[in-house]
Amino acid sequence: MVTAVDKKPESRSKRIFGGLVNNPVLEDYSLRYAPSGFRTWSEYGVAMAALGGIAYMADLAIGGSLAIQYGFTNAFWGILTAAIIIFMTGIPIAYYSSKYNVDVDLLTRGAGFGYLGSTITSLIYASFTFIFFALEGSVMAQAFTLFFGIPIAVSYIVASLIIIPLVIFGMTALSVLQKWTNPIWIALFVLPIVAILVKDPQTVATWVAFGGKSPSGSGFDPLLWGSAAGIALSLIAQIGEQADYLRFMPEQRTDKKWVWWFAVLAAGPGWVVLGATKQLMGSFLSSIAVSNGTPMADANEPIHMYIAGFGYAFPAIAFVLAAIFIFMSQIKINVTNAYSGSLSWSNFFSRVTHKHPGRVVYIFLNVGIALALMEGNMFSVLGTILGFYSNIAVAWIGAVVADLVINKPLLKLSPSYVEFKRAHLYNINPVGFGAMVIASIISVAAFFGAFGPWGESFSAFIALAIAFILSPIIAIMTKGKYYIARDPHYHAGTHHDVLACVTCGFEYEKEDMACCPAHDGPICSLCCSLDSECHDMCKNVGAIKDVPVKCA
Repeated sequence: MVTAVDKKPESRSKRIFGGLVNNPVLEDYSLRYAPSGFRTWSEYGVAMAALGGIAYMADLAIGGSLAIQYGFTNAFWGILTAAIIIFMTGIPIAYYSSKYNVDVDLLTRGAGFGYLGSTITSLIYASFTFIFFALEGSVMAQAFTLFFGIPIAVSYIVASLIIIPLVIFGMTALSVLQKWTNPIWIALFVLPIVAILVKDPQTVATWVAFGGKSPSGSGFDPLLWGSAAGIALSLIAQIGEQADYLRFMPEQRTDKKWVWWFAVLAAGPGWVVLGATKQLMGSFLSSIAVSNGTPMADANEPIHMYIAGFGYAFPAIAFVLAAIFIFMSQIKINVTNAYSGSLSWSNFFSRVTHKHPGRVVYIFLNVGIALALMEGNMFSVLGTILGFYSNIAVAWIGAVVADLVINKPLLKLSPSYVEFKRAHLYNINPVGFGAMVIASIISVAAFFGAFGPWGESFSAFIALAIAFILSPIIAIMTKGKYYIARDPHYHAGTHHDVLACVTCGFEYEKEDMACCPAHDGPICSLCCSLDSECHDMCKNVGAIKDVPVKCA
């Protein structure tokens, strides 16, 4: 009896994509390997675009919230602890994304999760982008309301809508925006801190003695330190947004490898150096704002922090400068959040629905969800949201990093390259997927008190440890069986030869192609993802052994 899987689909007409998909400037190769012909930016250009998004104010809001909730000492050590972990886990992700020119979703597929297994991480990453879009948008809306006197609900809408036209043109527009606003942003970022330290050095002592609402005051408490670090660790998924830019990194030049490495490290894990600095500044400025009469309930809002800060430098125009700085910062980061969200939603829905209307469509979805969160006043429960989210995000990143630094180079059970194509992957790889799910369940239970106060405070650390340990254990137990479903005809070692896709007719570099028995020829990764009729016959050895495949 011939089953649907055994039978080769009848010949059909060419796949026709809409204008939003066919335009590479709009689409930005959202579901594909970033081809060498499109990667025309220099190392410096890519790094500046990636670092431009780190202008966000969420770090200041988080730092201020941690200082108010846990006191200076616990916030200080919590921020530094999280920064070290984020930096170390960010190195391998940045390297593999830059070397193989794939975003974090495609990287996750080949780093132990499988083709469908990584759909859940697409949702985790998408939630990161809209949670932080909502957080950053809330900060901008607070400034709008203070500056223009409009209702906060209206400010939320304005803060969301102004981002959409800026992010439609992807990397082409974002690289220009980030490059030309960076110098102005840096000047406004540093100015109030310098003015405060010059005019009133005693503020440092005020900061160190700041206890906020902490039961331990400004003193150290290991449980509060663990909780503070857990909230700061919610930013670990930021490396995904960095990878969305790093995938456009040019190839290493043999005579200047150090330039490539410097750009990758600076734009990849290096973001957290500036991020942690801003969190510490947030805790500092919140203590200054409180000492200047700002209610503690408002002192974690960056607009109040910078009104107080610019008051030391230019008291007559402090409010105006603070508003300009907030507006610029939030635009710089929320274009990145909206852009990265459009990529993650594209990846998720293409696999679930086998349809792809274009990356631009999902910008509206991501911004819409973020706007709903803003109108729901998520800013008021910031610590709880980030504390819960960090457990799942840390479990995901921990499993990916374990695959990249242990399973690939040491155990050699994971392929040395990054395989992301549906035609070559099992739907579920228990190595990364299993490690993440188990770590998430245990750490979330700990977060909600199942293992007492110590487990609750250190739940994010539990997630990281379990995911990192389980990934190589499961790889050994399964002997790496579930990484590659069939031998790739083309893979990352191919050197940019171009082939025409038998389905859509467009030409793509071989790194983006698979050999398809269902269509008797090479197929691009997107057409392969969207095919709903082949039933993965290419992975059924018995079904394809006698099928002639015309692949160059």
